[in-house]
Amino acid sequence: MSTSAHSSTDVMGTAGTVTDRLVEANGRYAAGFTDPGMDARPVLNVAVVACMDARLDLHAALGLKLGDCHTIRNAGGVVTDDVIRSLTISQRALGTRSVVLIHHTGCGLESLTEEFRHELEMEVGQRPAWAVEAFRDVEQDVRQSMQRVRTSPFLLHTDDVRGFVFDVTTGLVREIDPT
Repeated sequence: MSTSAHSSTDVMGTAGTVTDRLVEANGRYAAGFTDPGMDARPVLNVAVVACMDARLDLHAALGLKLGDCHTIRNAGGVVTDDVIRSLTISQRALGTRSVVLIHHTGCGLESLTEEFRHELEMEVGQRPAWAVEAFRDVEQDVRQSMQRVRTSPFLLHTDDVRGFVFDVTTGLVREIDPT
C-alpha cells in the first residue's frame, strides 16, 4: 500500500530532484497564469490553522477558492507563538475576524513525545528552543488550541474561534465542543 497519491516515478519524473520537478511544474503553471487582481486580504475574512500533513487538502475539503482565506500550517496544527504571530498579522493588518482550527485523525504528533527534543540534542549537540507540542488526545489538543487563541492579548477577534478534527479516512470534519 502506498502512502502517497503519487508514485516515486510520478514525483521524480525521468531525471532530477523533486525540487526540479516542482520548478518545472511552476513553469507550466506560470505559462497560463493570469494575475487574479487580489490583494492579501482574504475574501472570507477567515484564517485557517491546520496541520501540515500532506493528506489534508484544505481548499478542497472546505470548499475554498484562491483568495478566500489565510492558511497557517505547522506540525499538528498546534497554536504556537508563531501561529499567534501570524494570526495577529492576519487580523490586525489584513482584516480577518474568524479563526478555524483543524487537527486530524492519525496525526504524527500522537506518536511523539518531548523526548524527541532530547534525542535531537544528543544527536546535534544543541537542544531545540521549541517544544514538540506532542499530544495523545486530538480533541483535547483542539480545545487547548482554541483556548490559546481565545486568551491571546494580541488578537482582536476571539469570539468566532471554532475547532475541528478532520478524519483522514472519510474526509469529514467533526466540530469539537470547546468545553
